[in-house]
Amino acid sequence: MRPLSNGGRTPAILVLGAALGCATGPGSAPSAPAAEAPATPALLGEVSRDEVEAAVPSWVAAEVEAAPDAEAVQALADVAPGARVTVYLGTWCADSRRELARLWRGFDEAGLLDPAELPFELAYVGVGRDKDEPADLLAGVGLRYVPTFVVERDGREVGRMVEVSPHGIEHDLLALLRGEARGVVTARDDAEELAGPATPRPGRE
Repeated sequence: MRPLSNGGRTPAILVLGAALGCATGPGSAPSAPAAEAPATPALLGEVSRDEVEAAVPSWVAAEVEAAPDAEAVQALADVAPGARVTVYLGTWCADSRRELARLWRGFDEAGLLDPAELPFELAYVGVGRDKDEPADLLAGVGLRYVPTFVVERDGREVGRMVEVSPHGIEHDLLALLRGEARGVVTARDDAEELAGPATPRPGRE
């Protein structure tokens, strides 16, 4: 595993709590009492892949089992430069583990071990179970489910993949980066309710 490094960022906050499903927060189904569930770490704030893997080793096991499309992953290295992809994830969330384990396995197989080798900026933000923390990084995002991959160009959102990738995350992310897909990409049946903000978020222009 690569040595841990956060590139000078503010350290992520580690919170321990009961393991819950990914659709937590107001209006979600009640979860089992905390005393009956094992403690699961929740990293909050800007995080790296190394930090996630160190905090939640089960993600590494999921990477081993993943089977991404190598050709589609390699094509990510050839998209038009200048985009930004922000991945909002929950280290406590099985959907986040599944989608990111698949993408990270693909990066490894394609030899894309350094995010700096990609033609787009890639950032990861760990969120709490109620999806209201870290408040400063979630302002204006309209986050409802994790993981959510938000793709932006010129400070404006062009699309997002929400919770469950319908075609494999490497294919759906590639389509969003190429402009072949726009808006919400998801296997959920409430896509029309999950669109991002219509105007740029603060600090994006």
